[in-house]
Amino acid sequence: QVQLVESGGGLVQAGGSLTLSCAASGSIFSINTMGWYRQAPGKQRDLVSAITSESSIAYADSVKGRFTISRDNAKNTVSLQMNSLKPEDTAVYYCSAAIQGSRGSAYDYFWGQGTQVTVSS
Repeated sequence: QVQLVESGGGLVQAGGSLTLSCAASGSIFSINTMGWYRQAPGKQRDLVSAITSESSIAYADSVKGRFTISRDNAKNTVSLQMNSLKPEDTAVYYCSAAIQGSRGSAYDYFWGQGTQVTVSS
């Protein structure tokens, strides 16, 4: 089985920074896209940023210029550096990954358990 374990959430003042990390473990042959989503209370889960195995990157417009995604393919990890945080960034942040468990098998999508980020004004 595959697990995604997130760390790095917390409480920070507006204008501050946090770094989220996510490590994938278990039966992994290959990982394609890894990314971060967030869900605020009463709202849908939205994409924050994603990075492919070839390092193609996408960001939500709301975080461009403030957040930076990176990954370490050798360690099966993805990180999200968040700077200039705003109260509207407050949400539960989820790590995601498209993982191939064995050669030739289909990619399945996995999620972490979520980590709370709270930005106070």
